[in-house]
Parts: sequence; structure tokens; C-alpha cells
Amino acid sequence: MNPVLDAIYTRRSVRHFTDEPVTRETVLEIIKAGTWAPSGLNNQPWRFALVTDPDLKARFEGLTRYARVIASARVLLPVFIDKTVMYNDVKDHQSIGACIQNMLLAAHSLGLGAVWLGEILRSAEEIRKLLDLSSDLELMAVIAIGHKAGHDERPERKAVDQVIVFDR
Repeated sequence: MNPVLDAIYTRRSVRHFTDEPVTRETVLEIIKAGTWAPSGLNNQPWRFALVTDPDLKARFEGLTRYARVIASARVLLPVFIDKTVMYNDVKDHQSIGACIQNMLLAAHSLGLGAVWLGEILRSAEEIRKLLDLSSDLELMAVIAIGHKAGHDERPERKAVDQVIVFDR
């Protein structure tokens, strides 16, 4: 099978992690993959925080109903959009989605598990302040990363003919 398609079809949202550490080099490779996402005018609006300190990571736990995921992850990667470089709200937010998908696929290809946490956005302001970041940075997601514990669930997908709304 095609390796890119294989990665897309086999990637899963992983919410249970082992205690095995994740190297800094691996995390930087995941971030680098994110930076290769397409962006309008090549403005590259993404910015990242790298959170591995256990005490700081623990402070994230109270900011989401997914505290268990945060607690077991070895690395948290909050992903921000830099509002100072944006030129089009929709286009720039689409770029962030592509960036996050690249990062999830990179983690998977490197043998790690990862999950895109979106519910934590309700605490976006608290996270920005916790990290002492500028108000020009708006939280888009937190990616939790670690070595997979357990097996992957296989979610169902709609058939292609169910999602095509026009074909002529």
C-alpha cells in the first residue's frame, strides 16, 4: 500500500500512554512536520509551546475534562495561531488544521500515539496566561503525545458515496 495513505488510514486518536519518555528530538521532528503544512501567502501562522515539565503539565489537568489524557501524556504541544500574521480568518484557521494533521501523522509515523484535544479551548485564556504568552497568540488545540498503551480503536467512517453531495 502507499505509505502516505497507510498512515492516514491507520492513524488513531490515542488517549492512553505509557510512562516511556519521548525524546526532544522526536518532538521537534513532529513540530517541524507541522510547519510544512500549507498556508496562504506562506504566512505560517502557527506557533507552538512545548510542555514536558510535570508540574506545569499537571496545571493543565484542571483545565479540561480530559485530565486523565493530560496526566498520562509525556508531552503537551499547545498549538497557537499568531494573529499578527493572519491575513484571512478562514484561510489561516484552515492552515492550522493542516498543521495539526501533519503533526498527528508525524507522531503516528514515528511510532507514537497522539490526540488532538479541542474541548480544552474553553480554557484557552487560562492556558495562554499559564504559559505567559502574548494575547496575539490564540490557542487552537493541545496535542497530547506519548507512547501508546493498549490497542487502537477502529472508528467507523462513512462510505465515500455517502459524503459526495454533487457528482457530474
